[in-house]
Amino acid sequence: MKGRLNMHTLWKGALSFGLVHLPIKMHAATEDKDITMRQIHRTCGSPISLLKSCTQCNQDIVTQDLVKGYEYQKNQYILFDKEELDQLLPELNKEIKIMDFVNIDEIDPIYFQKTYYLSPDNRADRSYTLLMEALKTTSKIGICKVSIRSKSSLGAIRVVNNCLVLETLYYFDEIRPIQDVPNVLINPVVDPKELAMAQSIVQLLSAEFEPTKYQDDYRNQLNDAINKKIQGEQIQYTVIQQKNNVVDLMTALQASIEALNNSTSKKTIKPKGKRKKEQTA
Repeated sequence: MKGRLNMHTLWKGALSFGLVHLPIKMHAATEDKDITMRQIHRTCGSPISLLKSCTQCNQDIVTQDLVKGYEYQKNQYILFDKEELDQLLPELNKEIKIMDFVNIDEIDPIYFQKTYYLSPDNRADRSYTLLMEALKTTSKIGICKVSIRSKSSLGAIRVVNNCLVLETLYYFDEIRPIQDVPNVLINPVVDPKELAMAQSIVQLLSAEFEPTKYQDDYRNQLNDAINKKIQGEQIQYTVIQQKNNVVDLMTALQASIEALNNSTSKKTIKPKGKRKKEQTA
């Protein structure tokens, strides 16, 4: 299986299930599209450097002089060198070992962190394809552990378009209990009429998921503003008025349904000009 793009390899190791050992490479499946901004001194227009300094020694510190420290009491730290922390991670064998196979619908989405693509390495196509087909035909995913960039994570191996994918997961004790969320009712009561109207809104807004339909409006507008500033153009900003009117729930539901029905009916009506052309054709 050869990729069309030369993806950067983040991690090289092996994936194992049972006694099967599969050499793999790991690649980032997503990329951050956020626009990076520097802090600039308004007076002279120069970028500000963020230096690491020691308040005790009153001097700047280079990276080589830094170690990790855990504050076990106020202003009392135990220190760890990078080598000591690396020894605690199962990083040396570079192996992702599948421990269990489970149904994906058993995992709540709250556990998912980040996605990575896995590609076969060193002519491991046969084992790679075997695991992929086994997961597809059994509708299972593999639960594993993996160490990436000095962090140990739980993981899930699944198949996406004939590619093995690693989803890093939060550990159970990293998920905050829902019981700690304030103002959540234990036994909520819903008015049947309001529920029926809410269900109608859900039905009217129901559609198939199309990822390309959703855009980052803020990033697009910021890009446009950057280009205009580069060209020396003046930018006109729209002042957004805050809505202070309070509407009761039933009125809001009814108004939502009417607005959605009107929007739907406008989409289904053909323009008159187009209809005349069809008649004369």
